[in-house]
Amino acid sequence: MIRTRAVGWRRGVVFALPGLWVLGVVVWELLCPRGQAVQLLAAAPAIACAGTGRRQCVTAAGACAILALVPLGSAGRADAGIRAGTCCAIVAVAAAGCAVTVRRRRLLRELERAREVAATAQSVVLRPLPPRLDGIAVAGSHLSVSEGALVGGDLYEALATPYGVRIVMGDVRGHGLTAIGTVAAVLGSFREAAHDEPDLADVLRRLDRALQRHLCERARAEGRAGPGADQERWLGEEFVTLLLLEVGPDGGVTALNCGHPWPYRLACPAGDGDGVGARAAAVGRGDPLPPLGLFPLPSELPVARLTRLLPGDALVLHTDGAEDARDADGAFFPLARVLGDAAGGAPIVPSRVIDRVQAALLRHTGGRLSDDIALLVLSNDRRRAAGHGPRPCLVRTGRPRR
Repeated sequence: MIRTRAVGWRRGVVFALPGLWVLGVVVWELLCPRGQAVQLLAAAPAIACAGTGRRQCVTAAGACAILALVPLGSAGRADAGIRAGTCCAIVAVAAAGCAVTVRRRRLLRELERAREVAATAQSVVLRPLPPRLDGIAVAGSHLSVSEGALVGGDLYEALATPYGVRIVMGDVRGHGLTAIGTVAAVLGSFREAAHDEPDLADVLRRLDRALQRHLCERARAEGRAGPGADQERWLGEEFVTLLLLEVGPDGGVTALNCGHPWPYRLACPAGDGDGVGARAAAVGRGDPLPPLGLFPLPSELPVARLTRLLPGDALVLHTDGAEDARDADGAFFPLARVLGDAAGGAPIVPSRVIDRVQAALLRHTGGRLSDDIALLVLSNDRRRAAGHGPRPCLVRTGRPRR
């Protein structure tokens, strides 16, 4: 409501500005005996065109042309040539303003169509997640550092498969529109492999092959497919950090990590209303694999069992842009603490967590992001065992394990 009133107030000011300008010029001409302020009337049509449009420009031009020919004050009676010249200038400014307005409106319509096409294409690449997958509540969101882009270098997807709920979170080298092709290649491969491959390791191998094909095709398209060290160096500079997860029917979470930040777990404690709060802690064991694209995958992939999501618990996946975000003083964004505050009390609502974390991120950085940021929250909403009711939970922050 406040924003609507502010917009309406600004529109009213812009609409009234040409009239206020003309009124000021007329008053000046009447009160100043030696002034020649009538020449300033030529600016009124330009102000009208810049603020509103062609119709008000023509109206302002007609009124100003008439006022320019009417002698006002002692100076106006003495110099009719200046008034005739001012009238011609007003007509010329109005004609130029109308032409500019017509062109501007055509460009705006083309821009709106381009935005609609881009939004549709980007929603296909990074499509909206369903609110629930096999008893798991899901929410995801993305902030792009490139203005006007809904998709940047970050990617995520969650699918319900015969082998459990499978999730991918990744970060392509670079950001903005140049990274969308790589994002589309990786996500397209995941959406097929997640349903086809029983083993999580085989899913990762499919993603690696899809990335290599995409990079080779891109190299040929950009004229970098010639033999030699230049092509190998270029291919070695293109990579994707990736976190591949699988949530089983029992809530067990297994993962393969290729150079990506480990997720956070928001856990409600056991017991019924004992007043003990939950904690936000990073989960993950061992060193991750190198990012996809840098080196060939090893023959044996270390699938890690991360944790077990009990009913009411949640898992938060993110890209490194969230933890690396800084404020004006260079302080890093306290992601673990903010996650604890954002979860609030039980039940943990994924969409609410994301909204609060994003709002805190924008406040911390002052709206000036240095990298794309993606967030994905999974909450186990499966039924609890018989005899166990809902557990109230106050979330508190725990220091993440590195």
